[in-house]
Amino acid sequence: MKRLGEKLHALRTQRGLTTRQLASMLGVTSGYITHLETGRKIPSSSFVLTLARFFDVPTDKLMKDELELD
Repeated sequence: MKRLGEKLHALRTQRGLTTRQLASMLGVTSGYITHLETGRKIPSSSFVLTLARFFDVPTDKLMKDELELD
């Protein structure tokens, strides 16, 4: 899931958000966001859906390695 973390990091920084800001908006801790971005945690499918909705991207763009973000 490291690739998902890289995509999450890119989406977050493209929006100009800190881990703390994103975490606050999503109701999780900044540590959790950091762990997702570094691949130390794997999000639940419901949280992947939350991320996809928040960033307005299809879930497959977050999950599949071969798909790149625009």
